[in-house]
Amino acid sequence: MKTYDAIVIGAGQAGGPLAKRLANAGKKTVLIEKRFYGGTCVNDGCTPTKTMVASAKAAYMAGKSHELGVPVKKFSVDLAAIKKRKDDIVLRSRNGGLKAAEKTRNLDVVFGEAVFTGEKTVEVRLNSGKKQTFAAGLVFLNPGALPLIPEIEGLNEIQYLNSTTILDLDKVPEHLLVLGGNYIGLEFGQMFRRFGSKVTILEKSERIVSHEDEDISAEMQKILEMESITIHNNTQAIKFKQKTGGKITVTISQKGEERKIKCTHVLIAIGRKPQTEALNLPIAGIETDEHGNIRVNDKLETTAAGVYALGDAKGGPAFTHISYNDYTIVYRNLFEQTDYSIKDRPVPYCMFTDPQLGRIGLDETGAKKQGIKYKVAKLPMAHVARAIETGDTRGFMKAIVDPVTKEILGATVLGPEGGEIMTVLQMAMEGGITYDRIRYCVFAHPLYSESLNNLFMTLGD
Repeated sequence: MKTYDAIVIGAGQAGGPLAKRLANAGKKTVLIEKRFYGGTCVNDGCTPTKTMVASAKAAYMAGKSHELGVPVKKFSVDLAAIKKRKDDIVLRSRNGGLKAAEKTRNLDVVFGEAVFTGEKTVEVRLNSGKKQTFAAGLVFLNPGALPLIPEIEGLNEIQYLNSTTILDLDKVPEHLLVLGGNYIGLEFGQMFRRFGSKVTILEKSERIVSHEDEDISAEMQKILEMESITIHNNTQAIKFKQKTGGKITVTISQKGEERKIKCTHVLIAIGRKPQTEALNLPIAGIETDEHGNIRVNDKLETTAAGVYALGDAKGGPAFTHISYNDYTIVYRNLFEQTDYSIKDRPVPYCMFTDPQLGRIGLDETGAKKQGIKYKVAKLPMAHVARAIETGDTRGFMKAIVDPVTKEILGATVLGPEGGEIMTVLQMAMEGGITYDRIRYCVFAHPLYSESLNNLFMTLGD
């Protein structure tokens, strides 16, 4: 058995930075990763998908460039070249992070699968085939999550794709059927439609992005349908069948009626599940909920003293920036005598469809549920100068405000650079800047953010 001051399981966007910070603070640390350094973000999530989104945007712009007076007579999509560019960027980031970790004094990086054998003790099945046991006074869990695969008749008999395996395609699917009309499904659906695939999206809820306000969902569906993406709401796949080397037949149920759809590829994008089952958490006194999420308090400590969980596996918002913030909270509380909590922290996010969907704070649905008084500011992108000038007026800006204190309670921006515009409003919320002040702020012209003046003018006095 090897003894350390700290064990970190998972080299994701919380585990990797935390391990280096601990080591630099003089704590003898071992970082255990069973797959690739960098976690989901670098290898299967943010880095590869946003790289491919950029390629899809280029294809989209080539197809509509004539509207700007620059007709592109002919272009093609080379998915193999897109994949290579994506792989190169991923490897650069992964290897760079690993090299920095391996150079860090007091830090050992071990590749293998960790399993608890007791309190704060883990056995690692090394990728070399050997086994090694580690113990430490502090343990930090950042195992991440995996694609959730539903139990549907015939699904295991077809070669379906998930959000990881679809990244390895080097040929454009003829017809991609997507299960799930939320963030992952919509990003990939639009991406592959722009690459040239016919795309059909099945969403079991009444509307896509059902966690957003109804007007946001409706506008997003309108935008995607403008690109000839077929969307079926209130629809579930109930059976799959594939002939050898042939197309896949999907039996769907839509409002109680069954019918069949034929496609060439199926993407499962209904969500993700915590990667906790193989850790044998109970033997270490670490409790999980009914979904396998690790139970934590507001300081991210588990039910086992001295053991902390960070990132996706603890449940809650599964975003890279939340994982990273988890690391900063845990480290500062333990070693800088602060008293930070995850309770009521802001949770900004951005879905990288085109246009982007950026969100911070309360939306109108949330304000209604809380029974608070509010006003809605709303501005179509068709009224935004920069959007008109760039030829992209899809979507709108929307903010929820307190009519008495004039505080901004939340904002959703579905439009070009929606995430960047949302971030301006997030900073205003963080700094307590009220909407009546933003009305008369001097912004550089003609930026998208300048139209926040006009957004809050819609509220009247």
